[in-house]
Amino acid sequence: MNDRIEINMDGGVADVRLVRADKMNALDDAMFAALREAGEALKARAGLRAVVLSGEGRAFCAGLDTANFGKMASGERGGARLLAGERTPGGANPPQHSVMVWREIPVPVIAAVHGVAYGGGFQLMLGAELRFVAPDTKLSIMEINWGLVPDMGGIALLRGLLRDDLARELVYTGRVFSGSEAGQIGLATRVCADPRAEALALAHEIAARSPKAMRAAKRLLDLAADADAKTILLAESREQAALIGSAEQAEAVRARLAGRRGDFAD
Repeated sequence: MNDRIEINMDGGVADVRLVRADKMNALDDAMFAALREAGEALKARAGLRAVVLSGEGRAFCAGLDTANFGKMASGERGGARLLAGERTPGGANPPQHSVMVWREIPVPVIAAVHGVAYGGGFQLMLGAELRFVAPDTKLSIMEINWGLVPDMGGIALLRGLLRDDLARELVYTGRVFSGSEAGQIGLATRVCADPRAEALALAHEIAARSPKAMRAAKRLLDLAADADAKTILLAESREQAALIGSAEQAEAVRARLAGRRGDFAD
């Protein structure tokens, strides 16, 4: 993993960096595997409170390594492999899991995006719940230009972010658009000059909150995407019942009233 992704921990915040900078962090088999390995490791990490995902060098992620397109055209890299083998409990094949695993991490995940996020890199950005994007970033759902469709979870993730007609226009054309436009149409959570710095600042702010409440909030928001109101209402009650009167909730109240940072044990 270390030659594709590096993880540094600080105060419960995982600073995750794609480090294939010479290739603009393009996705080769090693990068796909590293993304899955990093995501799975973070899912099980004790004391984790927030994650920031970013790319080193000139880009967040330029998408699929171009060497793979030649292999597809020659038949060396066939599509049957995408249907073969086991899928995750959530239904993902290995390339899809490289993106969807970031949604499975039990704490908030923020993507800090600069340079370019094309194709698979764009879909990786969608794997984060929050997306901080530099205004001059170039983005594209580029697969149609290669005779392909988004197949790394992009369609599943886009449905809750964009109006249907806007999603279709971007998928059908594969056009390049800016980070500023991403903010205008709702794809970017925040458009900012230094996405990584702002993402890390927010991650540390999140890390200062009650960890159990934060994880419960994420579970509820994840459930809200697909469940009916009755299911969500019951889940709200169950999560709140587990929090009220707990030692951690009592500390959150004391800290808030005293105007200090909470002292939460991992």
